Amino acid sequence: MGIKWLAKKLRLAKRSRQTRWAPFWTVPKIYGKGRRVHPGRHTAVKRHWRRIRTKA
Repeated sequence: MGIKWLAKKLRLAKRSRQTRWAPFWTVPKIYGKGRRVHPGRHTAVKRHWRRIRTKA
């Protein structure tokens, strides 16, 4: 078994928190009850494992 790097794991965990979608109740809070919007819109940093590298 190889060595697992704690520092890298912590950096990746931070990136994971940054890209998490907003909770579903933020949608009616911001736009009102009738509007249906994806909660991913309220995330500051958008990332996908194929598209953007993290340099973590």
